[in-house]
Amino acid sequence: MSEKVLNVFKGTPEQERNLKSVIEAHKDQPGALMPVLQQAQEIYGYLPIEVQKMVADGLNMSLSEVYGVATFYSQFSLTPKGEYRINVCLGTACYVKGADKILKAVEKKLGIKSGQCTPDGRFSLDSTRCIGACGLAPVMMINDEVYGRLKPDMIDSILDKYYSQK
Repeated sequence: MSEKVLNVFKGTPEQERNLKSVIEAHKDQPGALMPVLQQAQEIYGYLPIEVQKMVADGLNMSLSEVYGVATFYSQFSLTPKGEYRINVCLGTACYVKGADKILKAVEKKLGIKSGQCTPDGRFSLDSTRCIGACGLAPVMMINDEVYGRLKPDMIDSILDKYYSQK
């Protein structure tokens, strides 16, 4: 069974120049990998394999070492994030109040699964543990906006607001 690729890497020459500059500034320093990956993620928004290869080549290390660090630390993302980053809380309070149904409704509306980004780059979807708004369970966040006491039938109208924004 094959998975369809939702996102194709679209780095720009300017981003590549910026990354090469970052690598050059750090390449002779001990422990250069972490700050280079952090700045690479700032430049690209995530760490696709193409960026990891550039980092590995520039720091003269193996791709597997770069990948190992990029996948070990939760601050790094290997998938792109959308203009609108949706996080659905699956912590205990939210889960017992139906957060799994909220997540399914968002997945259905956007046509993606948790951990993915829409092909147009507008929305990314992630599940998270505890947003810290347990009294509003179930909860989701879109960027910095919190939506609480959700029901699956509320998802379409909430997301439609973001579809209409340009």
